Amino acid sequence: MRDFRDAKAMAQTLREALGAKSIPLTHSDSLELIAKLFGQRDWNTLAARIQAAGGSADVPASAPRSPPGVVRQEIAVAPAVLDGYAGFYQLSEQAVLSVLREDHHQLTGQRAVAFFAESQTEFFAREVNAQISFVIAADGQATSLILHQNGDQPMPRIDAASAKQIADRTAERVKNQSPAPGTEAALRRLIEGVASGQPDYADMTPALAAATHEQLPHLQPYLADLGTIESTRFLGVGAQGEDVYSVRHANGASHWRIALDATGIISTAWVSAGP
Repeated sequence: MRDFRDAKAMAQTLREALGAKSIPLTHSDSLELIAKLFGQRDWNTLAARIQAAGGSADVPASAPRSPPGVVRQEIAVAPAVLDGYAGFYQLSEQAVLSVLREDHHQLTGQRAVAFFAESQTEFFAREVNAQISFVIAADGQATSLILHQNGDQPMPRIDAASAKQIADRTAERVKNQSPAPGTEAALRRLIEGVASGQPDYADMTPALAAATHEQLPHLQPYLADLGTIESTRFLGVGAQGEDVYSVRHANGASHWRIALDATGIISTAWVSAGP
């Protein structure tokens, strides 16, 4: 039997069933109806509950979650091996992932999450659906890692001084709460491209382009149903330095987080149901 964590799948089933009876229902409306079914005020409230339970409530421009039912077994790893992994890894120009000796990592602006070894180089989290793979040099020190969460995100290792520079720069952006140049225009291009089924992958980092290509069959109908963009509203700067926007469409609304890299291409993009 399905529970509230299956809400998105239920919303899709509802749309398909009503569509077969020539009763149109937008993606946003179906999400809101499912939220009411579970006794929640709106989809955002239900989405927060799903995320708290370790589910994925957003519709990310990224790869899907790992297949359900995977059982991971924790193993013991020598402290010396773990010492070779501790350090700082660059997620983006706005965010750093800190791997600490206590076996957990910390993203800029986020709480720490514990990771457990399932091999000498592979680690998994229990709180969230995420795994980490370390890339090791001959001396046993990690030179980079790959975060497996909403796609595969390679991160080079950086020194403490570089990590501090990134953290300070992001903190200043969060303090000022001003949009980065170009994010609104890039967001419009992204939405229009995905909705048409022909996003400009050259306007994205390779990792985001690969994730968007994989998710396009789900993202395209979602954004197409919402219709043309009527307005965008900047809401602020998120904890990882991403710009947050509310987008009003002809048939509903969407909520976005977007960031650009130093060359002006999109490095981060997340969408959830509006407002």
